[in-house]
Amino acid sequence: MESAGEYSRMENGIGGDSAMAKQSWNNGIRTAQNMSTSLLRKKSDPLLVSKVRFHMLRHLFGNLQVVILGTKLALLFPAIPLAIAADFYKFGRHWIFALSLLGLTPLAERVSFLTEQIAYYTGPTVGGLLNATCGNATELIIALFVLYKSKIHVLKYSLLGSILSNLLLVLGTSLLCGGLANLKKEQRNDRKQADVNSLLLLLGLLCHMLPLMFRYSSAPGALVAESTLQLSRVSSIVMLVAYIPAENSQADFRGSRGYISLGVALGSATQISMFAVPLCVVVGWIMRVRMDLDFSLLETACLALTILVVAFTLQDGTSHYMKGIVLCLCYAAIAACFFVHKIPDPLEQTNVNLGLKPLPGI
Repeated sequence: MESAGEYSRMENGIGGDSAMAKQSWNNGIRTAQNMSTSLLRKKSDPLLVSKVRFHMLRHLFGNLQVVILGTKLALLFPAIPLAIAADFYKFGRHWIFALSLLGLTPLAERVSFLTEQIAYYTGPTVGGLLNATCGNATELIIALFVLYKSKIHVLKYSLLGSILSNLLLVLGTSLLCGGLANLKKEQRNDRKQADVNSLLLLLGLLCHMLPLMFRYSSAPGALVAESTLQLSRVSSIVMLVAYIPAENSQADFRGSRGYISLGVALGSATQISMFAVPLCVVVGWIMRVRMDLDFSLLETACLALTILVVAFTLQDGTSHYMKGIVLCLCYAAIAACFFVHKIPDPLEQTNVNLGLKPLPGI
């Protein structure tokens, strides 16, 4: 029978007896996912599977026990079948949403735990990419589903909102809480990691601005929709190619303690900007859906100002609660702007992209 220590090591994020796992944890290195999810984990009772006669079944049940019951959020798992039942019996959207939200909470924590285990065997590069991808799995799934429904406006605003919330709200809250908890101690973050993510975000911003500037620089009445679409597809391929080596370089920073806050906020925003957005353009190309990188003037300007503010905030490599307050206030200002902003309907936006003027009375 497997020892209780083996399952205990798995529950605490140490997969098996691999040398890399031992070295990583013996050096005291914790990643953002390790630090956050370890507080939610609990030790499983090995006696639950000790009476299983066959070794293979005992090993299987032991692993399932660690995966399912190895978290304090396991009490929320019954919300998953309840959400399915609520949808089947037409209980209403608010019930479906609330139960689905509760059911997704332990699943998100368990996905992080499983990707940690895989990372110990695949190495930091593949493991880091897998961890970041699974962290944004919700955005990717929703984005592809909305793309399939050809709801381009909903897709663009969803992706833009994810980027802005990670850069301003998530990072700002992290800096604010960290600064208040360490008023008498200077906090420092990984400046190299911040520089790499800032450069990637600026590259993504450039690719977003090119279709917009191309549309505004065209002659009045010119048909620019097709050219803008082609430019967006080429820019998306450039973004996807650039993201692959950049992910390798970011893997070198994942072991540092400064990654705890920056890795969650900057890493997630960078992946959405440099991976999720161009992926939707390429997938839309395959599906013959006209998804482009033209996010309109106001949206692109807000994204540009956000990236600049975050880059200036992290350029000195220090953390202060006032920086967090500024980022949160920037998020509130942008939220107020979009609250009063009237989003054009698809027909009106199509006329703008084509350079056409609406007919009188329409």
